[in-house]
Amino acid sequence: MKSIWFFEDTNLFKVLCPHKFKAYKVDHNFDAYKKQDYIYFEEDSANKVYLIEKGKVKLGYYNEDGEEVVKAILTRGELFGETAILGESKREEFAMSIDNSTSICPIGVETMHNLMRDNQTFSFKVYKFIGFKLKRLERRLQLLLFKDTKTRLMEFLHELCTDYGYDCEKTGDKVIHHPYTQKDLASLIGTSRPTLNTLLNELKGENILEFNRKEIRIYARSA
Repeated sequence: MKSIWFFEDTNLFKVLCPHKFKAYKVDHNFDAYKKQDYIYFEEDSANKVYLIEKGKVKLGYYNEDGEEVVKAILTRGELFGETAILGESKREEFAMSIDNSTSICPIGVETMHNLMRDNQTFSFKVYKFIGFKLKRLERRLQLLLFKDTKTRLMEFLHELCTDYGYDCEKTGDKVIHHPYTQKDLASLIGTSRPTLNTLLNELKGENILEFNRKEIRIYARSA
């Protein structure tokens, strides 16, 4: 199963980018961002949705104590800022590039509404995608609030299996090829990189998994 940010095995960038539509192609440009550049801030006007052509984007907000809470880290082909389609007027999160060569395809809300109005099947898929994504984010925030760090890690590994994993034919192990750094993973489960590394090494010592920079293997007997 592909990542939830892709619906029906279709890369959203390939489907939504105005470059694919003759009527919008002439006036459409990509926006480039460096690492730690903000694409938008909390409370900014919500008048666009965005597709990632390349690079990575972090979505999050700051809690009452001024601590950063990471909601999602998105990569090529993924969509964000989509609640503007539903009528959101102000951003409730920030979006920041975490790659030095991030390229974004911005789509005005009016343009998006026109594309959706002209194709009911496409419109249904977009709304279905938004609902699925919001449920995923709500579940992740509940984990951050109510579960201990090890439980959050195990739940997130299960999520990664769904999004990026496959079954090894020879061993039956779950093999996860993911686009995240350890810092990304730590941010997504609300912990520090050293704590994440300690937990992964504990699980490795218990013969539950093996890991390296871009791959996590969960042994069949513990999957």
